[in-house]
Amino acid sequence: MGTRLREQAEFIPKPMVQIGGKPILWHIMKIYSHYGCNDFILCLGYKGQVIREYFLDYEYMHNDLIVKLDGTGKRVLEPACTEDWTITCVDTGLNTMTGGRIKRIERLVGERFLATYGDGLSNVNIQGLVHFHNTMSRTATLTAVHPVSRFGEISMDDSGIVAKFSEKMSLGSWVNGGFFVFEKGIFDYLDGDESILEKAPLETLAQEKQLAAFKHEGAWDCMDTYRDYLRLNQLWNTGKASWKVW
Repeated sequence: MGTRLREQAEFIPKPMVQIGGKPILWHIMKIYSHYGCNDFILCLGYKGQVIREYFLDYEYMHNDLIVKLDGTGKRVLEPACTEDWTITCVDTGLNTMTGGRIKRIERLVGERFLATYGDGLSNVNIQGLVHFHNTMSRTATLTAVHPVSRFGEISMDDSGIVAKFSEKMSLGSWVNGGFFVFEKGIFDYLDGDESILEKAPLETLAQEKQLAAFKHEGAWDCMDTYRDYLRLNQLWNTGKASWKVW
């Protein structure tokens, strides 16, 4: 719902908040598409109709359009859009948790599938991620990333004189950055709409040694606050969007 992005997400779902005039969801899909992943399942919830309408009108809004005003109403598209995507929009419930949303699409996925959140961007190599997953032979692989501190880090001597100041340092710890690879066995760990992926499912997988972590040392960004929204747009507008791998 984007509650910490109320300035931008009051009337739209969080994945539709724009970076450079395109929804963050589009940016995420472009990352996957760059690596040949063009079949998408969108797990819709809050204001899901906005996402449906965006893709229903996608060709008309992203291609040149000729309209005949002679009473026939004929519309002719002059292709400029090159997206070769197949998109399945699934209503997974208004208040369904993260694991529950994945559970609801069980019938639509194959023996292995990729998944991620609708607010995270990265220059992670998807092919490298899948290759790592293959070598680990586990039920699930997540992408581990270093988060960026929201605060400046200072080093000072005993007298209080600052010796070093660094703004937005990358923290040394690893966190779950999304960009998952799942085997079909993941569904054995998901139990209904109340299932929170990051709680019992991943915790149990870790206890059973069935969860691998692909360490991504590159860029990762999450649009969680209005400040994040401004920063990501600034990166895009200045040509410094690290996630733009296409």
